[in-house]
Amino acid sequence: MSCSEHEHSFELFGSEVRILIGPPIEPTLPSPELAALQIEAFLRTLQRRLTRFEEASDLSIMNATTEEDCLVSPLLALAVRAGLWAAEQSGGLVDPTLVSELERAGYGRSRAGVEPAPLVDALAAAPARRRARPHPDARWLRMKVDEERNIVSRPPGVRFDSGGIGKGLAADSRLARYATHAVDCGGDVRVGGEEAVAREIEIENPLAHEPAHSFQLLSGAAATSGISTRLWRTDHGFAHHLIDPSTGEPAWTGLVQATAVAASTLEAEIRANVALLSGPERGREALEQWGGVLIDDDRRVELVGPLKQGDSVPIPPKRISA
Repeated sequence: MSCSEHEHSFELFGSEVRILIGPPIEPTLPSPELAALQIEAFLRTLQRRLTRFEEASDLSIMNATTEEDCLVSPLLALAVRAGLWAAEQSGGLVDPTLVSELERAGYGRSRAGVEPAPLVDALAAAPARRRARPHPDARWLRMKVDEERNIVSRPPGVRFDSGGIGKGLAADSRLARYATHAVDCGGDVRVGGEEAVAREIEIENPLAHEPAHSFQLLSGAAATSGISTRLWRTDHGFAHHLIDPSTGEPAWTGLVQATAVAASTLEAEIRANVALLSGPERGREALEQWGGVLIDDDRRVELVGPLKQGDSVPIPPKRISA
């Protein structure tokens, strides 16, 4: 590495967050030490205000409001806009309005720190595999965000869940004007910088309990979506947090994990979710452009897109997102 980096780690989002920052390119920028603390403060604010597990959070207050138009904080307006963008980009497969369905499945409270149920047992008891589909009555289409006034409009009773979208926004930190940087939010990774260096991204196989694959990423993001870490027993078997919008039930698609590469963590998170919800065949299509890794019920590991050609991926182009 061409320069030294400041490292800062802490627990958040139910996992470890790790930040690496090299020297600033401009002398007016905060030191790497201060920048890391500022990012931690932002992430903690984001987690506190966007969680649906605390009644006093911005998100919970909005969800409890019975009025159609709700004045929200700029941060929540951004999160809702990102969630609606995710729904649009995925054709409704990543649906941020499935709060009732999540609660009915048993995810009405945080599962951070709770030991997940055994994945092998859950797969043995799971129903026949089928790819998830959007719900024909897409509630998210009736949600609107007035960005200038920070007003969210939605039919009474429609609730929003930030889910992985919030973590994706968190990992997309503002460190572009530093020589190097890497932010890892529990496996959602964003790397880059003016003098970016290749970072090794290691993917764990949750069924084999060993590394499935590793690759080099110079600039961009990688995100992983899976059913192994938020998995619990119910009176009827097992459930997890990735819901099939068409049925309102946990999706059992034949995949247990999907990792996606993209320009931003938010986009990588969306691609990973779409791949897992789509199942093996269509999931491959979701990852083909910039690469990814699929792991199925039978522990098979499939490399998709550029990852099939080597141990590094090209730099994804920046695109306009939420």
